[in-house]
Amino acid sequence: MTATLSRDAGYGRSAPPVRLVHLGLGNFFRAHQAWYTEHAPDAEQWGIAAFAGRGAGLAQTLEAQDGLYTLVTRAAAGDKFDVIGSVSRAHAAADHEAWLGYFASPHLHAVTVTITEAGYLRGADGGLDRSHDNVQADVATLRRDPTARVRTAPARLVAGLANRRRADAGPLTLIPCDNLPDNGAVAARVVTDLAAMIDPGLAEWSAGSLSTVTTMVDRITPRTTPEDVVAVCEGTGLRDEAPVVTEPFREWVLSGAFLAGRPGWEEAGAIFTEDIIPFEHRKLWLLNGGHSLLAYAGAIRGHATVADAVADDTVRGWLARWWTEASRYLSQPEDELAAYQAALLDRFANPRIRYLLAQIATDGSQKLPVRILPTLRRDRAAGRTPRGATLILGAWVAHLRGAGGPVADVRADEIVPLAGGPLPNAVRRMVTYLDPVLGEDAVVVAAVLDAAEQLSQQSRT
Repeated sequence: MTATLSRDAGYGRSAPPVRLVHLGLGNFFRAHQAWYTEHAPDAEQWGIAAFAGRGAGLAQTLEAQDGLYTLVTRAAAGDKFDVIGSVSRAHAAADHEAWLGYFASPHLHAVTVTITEAGYLRGADGGLDRSHDNVQADVATLRRDPTARVRTAPARLVAGLANRRRADAGPLTLIPCDNLPDNGAVAARVVTDLAAMIDPGLAEWSAGSLSTVTTMVDRITPRTTPEDVVAVCEGTGLRDEAPVVTEPFREWVLSGAFLAGRPGWEEAGAIFTEDIIPFEHRKLWLLNGGHSLLAYAGAIRGHATVADAVADDTVRGWLARWWTEASRYLSQPEDELAAYQAALLDRFANPRIRYLLAQIATDGSQKLPVRILPTLRRDRAAGRTPRGATLILGAWVAHLRGAGGPVADVRADEIVPLAGGPLPNAVRRMVTYLDPVLGEDAVVVAAVLDAAEQLSQQSRT
């Protein structure tokens, strides 16, 4: 009879005491931050209480397994199976009482988050979107009752901080781990903006008692499939209902002050630096920007996964063109960038990592401004017409118009209608949506239109 993962049955190690909280319980967190914590030399002192961003299913599954799960490191040559024991507790999104309880504990030292770009609910000025319906609802709720359950990730963080302040539980460090440039500043501003709306005293307290660390994260982690569950059972003899599949590569770069201590993540390979920008730009523009190109243009050419798309010579040529453009504005030496790009091609081409383009294509309205527009703006300032960047935007417009796959975007209700109608008008509207200045640039609009027309034609053939 197949055994099920549990600590009582002797699998994994004893649950370490909770000293970290994580918001955004999902595969990436479990392949990345939880992995680094598991492999720190002081891992037995640093347990994680992980909370789902939405729902309860995964948390319930993990709780039934005492927080244990199998990490499948999937290389071209085969699979490696490891039981990860750093998640001491897993909680549903609705378990707000437990959330507040951890924040009130002096044993809590840091909070990590993976809530995606959309989860920060930023407005046009980069701060909190104060007009958002859910933000306004959460503000009203917390003004009425600071312990009441809220809807948004920023409000959950602010509610936790308010409870920590009331308990006089000491300083805390916030560690955002989403693919955003300067994500520490983004998280700090959103939290401060919301705190000030609810209680200016809380915002003042946070300024002295909360530090925010900026990070760069990288590890390709596709969605788990039923076949992965079977593979774990066959490979380990254990029944695991919540395994995670990931690639061998991993990278975590952190910059900032930790007010209350942290695990020895550097001994597990994390990099601590005073200047994170070079790492951040290289990853956002080359890996994430490349992923966006594959997700939209590759899907239009009929591909379903990253490996399928990068095997297409045409798509691979587009990718090389984009990397040439973006690399102009990276500070690393040419040989380092060439080696990084070669490593990316190997990672993308791994046939055993089934990373769906549809998964990458989500929330393009949030991702493209930070992945593509910095290069596009710099090229236009230099008098160049960047065909790689404009191809990505053209592919996105074609995607919004129905080419390549269904649209999944936090702003779909707004952007899908904008992308409708005659294509020339739609392109101008979408470029303007991303950047009003670029929307007035006839050269950019014409290049995006040309790409969208060509890709739309391919989707019909």
